[in-house]
Amino acid sequence: MNYYGAQELAASFRTVRKNTLVIAEDIGESHYGFRVTPDTRTVGQTLVHIARVCELQEHAHGVKRLTTLEGFDFMSFIGPMIADEQTPRTKEQIVALLRESGDRFSKWLDGLSDELLGERVTMMPGMTPPTKSRFEMILGVKEHEMHHRGQLMVMERLVGVVPHLTREFQALMATMAAAAKQ
Repeated sequence: MNYYGAQELAASFRTVRKNTLVIAEDIGESHYGFRVTPDTRTVGQTLVHIARVCELQEHAHGVKRLTTLEGFDFMSFIGPMIADEQTPRTKEQIVALLRESGDRFSKWLDGLSDELLGERVTMMPGMTPPTKSRFEMILGVKEHEMHHRGQLMVMERLVGVVPHLTREFQALMATMAAAAKQ
């Protein structure tokens, strides 16, 4: 019995992307060029990276349906995506890219079968574990986005924005405190 399949994966990805979009909206366009250190991505570049990175899993598991990563040329696939992060875009364009890629990816997830998600893919030589399920690899998109969203929340703090999840938690705590006084 599988309690977490394609629909749950799609729903959880939609939640993660919804929160990323709130961050993208909360940060002013004037801060999209902000970077923590000279060798890190800017806010805008990080958001474009998040928007584009799901393409790798769609390609590997949807288009090519690879059974092994041995011989897969990651740099030919990832290189143009990394270069695209440098393309100047407005906040509006970046938010639209996040929405479009999130909608496309979550619809793709909705259509995956348990059989496909359960298939094993052989990793590149020397990687551990030597195989992973497609489910684990695709779940990595959500985990990757959450990693970068954590970075964006620190960036928000550095430019003077209180992250929305913190604001929501503070409001909940205030409501609970007020209710306790009654």
